[in-house]
Amino acid sequence: MSTVAAPSARTLLASLARVRALIPSEDRRVLLSPPRLVARFARYALRRHAGRGEALTADDVRRRDPELVAVFDELLAFLGKHYFRLEVHGVDHVPPEGPALLVGNHNGGLVPTDGFFTSMAIHQHRGAQRAVYALAHDFLFDDPILRRYALRLGMLRAGHESAMHAFDAGGLVLVYPGSDLDTYRPFRDRGKIVLGGRKGFLKLALRAGVPIIPVVSAGTHEQSIVLWRGDGLARLLHAHAWARTEVLPFALMVPWGLAPAFVPYLPLPAQTTLAFGAPIVWPGLGAADAEDDETLSRCYGEVEGRMQAMLDELSAGRRFLLGKARA
Repeated sequence: MSTVAAPSARTLLASLARVRALIPSEDRRVLLSPPRLVARFARYALRRHAGRGEALTADDVRRRDPELVAVFDELLAFLGKHYFRLEVHGVDHVPPEGPALLVGNHNGGLVPTDGFFTSMAIHQHRGAQRAVYALAHDFLFDDPILRRYALRLGMLRAGHESAMHAFDAGGLVLVYPGSDLDTYRPFRDRGKIVLGGRKGFLKLALRAGVPIIPVVSAGTHEQSIVLWRGDGLARLLHAHAWARTEVLPFALMVPWGLAPAFVPYLPLPAQTTLAFGAPIVWPGLGAADAEDDETLSRCYGEVEGRMQAMLDELSAGRRFLLGKARA
């Protein structure tokens, strides 16, 4: 297990001052305001519903801002140590250089601390120059302000073209195949890996010839309490057409109480553990195998099984919000 190196209080104050310098006050008023973010999502959904959504393209990996990433990591490290009691296991499985595909279980909804902590842990272990690019929802790239900061933090519009750009630059790509199905799975299923039968990540890995590194977190699904995923409601309202989601969930969240889960919230202080698994490679397979359903099903089962075993280990003996009891 590796510990999180958190900044001192003096360094934290300096980091906050740098944030103010790097992000103008008018942008902070948007980024830190849940009502304004919800209003932007509503406009995005209305445009898609009316067929007026913009055609989004793959993003330029050169827009990543190492200075903003470093400041963000310092803030995350402080929260990770003092609020989430973050533990990190196996980060040495991440190669020091070259492309790889990080495949995670998804949690947290609109506050995806799992992705933020994954990137921060890699930077602390491999250095800030080890770029991590997370594939994210179209909404972030439809809004000009959100797009600007998503790109600066290393987020890319979800798609194989964006991922290939990152691989070509020697970067790591972080993807959550289960996406909305996984991050909004009911609280009772917090110990389950839900990849949703989606195999696009396997096609990407085989076509690019990169290893898959499983990344699993426990505790992240305790930061809000998802009561209902809302699959049926999403189908009834054709939510995929206007919001690119297959679910319309409800959750218990601070400070909103019971509310639709597509709202930013204050995460509960759940002890969080993040584990990186050994790379998964298939030496005998190549790009042509990305079109073979039987091969994809076999590889999918291997990845899902490995991740479930990792989550089972992290969840064994876990207590709500507190983590595992110390021996």
